Amino acid sequence: MSETTVADEQDGGFISPVPMEEDPTELFAGDSGTLDADVRTVLVRLLQRRFLLADRNRAQWRTLLENQQVIESRLHDLFVHLVVDHDRGVAYKRQVRSAELDVPVLLRDEAYSRAETLVLVHLRTLFQREQGAGEASVRVDVEELERTALTYFDPDDTNLAANQREIRAAVTRLAKEGLIDEESEGRYRVTPLVEVVLSNERLGELREWLAEQSGSFAEQSGSLTAQTQETAR
Repeated sequence: MSETTVADEQDGGFISPVPMEEDPTELFAGDSGTLDADVRTVLVRLLQRRFLLADRNRAQWRTLLENQQVIESRLHDLFVHLVVDHDRGVAYKRQVRSAELDVPVLLRDEAYSRAETLVLVHLRTLFQREQGAGEASVRVDVEELERTALTYFDPDDTNLAANQREIRAAVTRLAKEGLIDEESEGRYRVTPLVEVVLSNERLGELREWLAEQSGSFAEQSGSLTAQTQETAR
């Protein structure tokens, strides 16, 4: 009789169960997942947020690069593409769309507001102009953003305070998304993410939108939009 069999008989024919907390592959009761906790965290962050930025989340960025294939596979299971831009240090997701396959849509398109779009166009143009001039980094004050955006509002609108709040809220959202970083109160560094957000398709939509504005607004914005179209990637 083998040693194992004797031990089993002495224990009444049963093998003592291993406590759940000692199981290295199970993170919670009933867990059937196969990814490590840090990899799962990155996967969730990608689904929760619009972007994962290398300079803001260095540990998660490293985990992403080390486990990119398996994370990408999990997202593909949800009909979602993973885009990793190594040059800009940004990762983001895109909804898979297919004419041949009935794909359930997980991601929702969330359009920018008027003020957000105006601020974004100015940031994108400023970034490209300064980068083209050889500047290593681009910075802008919130007063400049507010002043520029206000010139595009209806000049007959007397509710200046409401317009200013709308623009400040737009700056707050773009900062939250990582398009600008607040280095000191009211002063922001423009990040390369503006090039990712303002795609050629988005610029086409902006051109149509700008064309519908008043004559003076269209005249002021025409060259700005054209310049952005030429430099966008």
